[in-house]
Amino acid sequence: MSEYAESAPSTTQRSSTYAGTSGWVGWIAFAGIMMTMLGLFHIIQGFVALFNDKYFVVAKSGLVVHANYTAWGWVHIIAGAIVLAAGFAVFAGQMWARVVGTIVALVSACLNIAFLGAYPLWSLMMIALDVIIVMALTVHGSEIKAGA
Repeated sequence: MSEYAESAPSTTQRSSTYAGTSGWVGWIAFAGIMMTMLGLFHIIQGFVALFNDKYFVVAKSGLVVHANYTAWGWVHIIAGAIVLAAGFAVFAGQMWARVVGTIVALVSACLNIAFLGAYPLWSLMMIALDVIIVMALTVHGSEIKAGA
């Protein structure tokens, strides 16, 4: 019985991967993937607002923020490109990418509240992805560098 107790892995040994990093590396990689998806979604939403302003079923007066769809489209395209670039940099363990990703995801969540009147399901999905990204980047975010 004592031989088994000595050879059995401890709790800390089981929770870390082969390279000595924890399972949180998977969450950070997940955040990077979600950031690239979020960036692409924002870019798509921006192009829709630019090319088909009739797509959104609510009149401009129904939005929380009074902006025309062209301006809103460009905001989404620019923010999406920033999130997309930061998402790829998260995989390399770049600290700036985690900071940018967290800030942009927070701003994205706040801005999507303004868009709830125009397209509620899409905005709610974007807000949910933003929350997941913030959680993954701020909890054990530095561990991706050890796994890279």
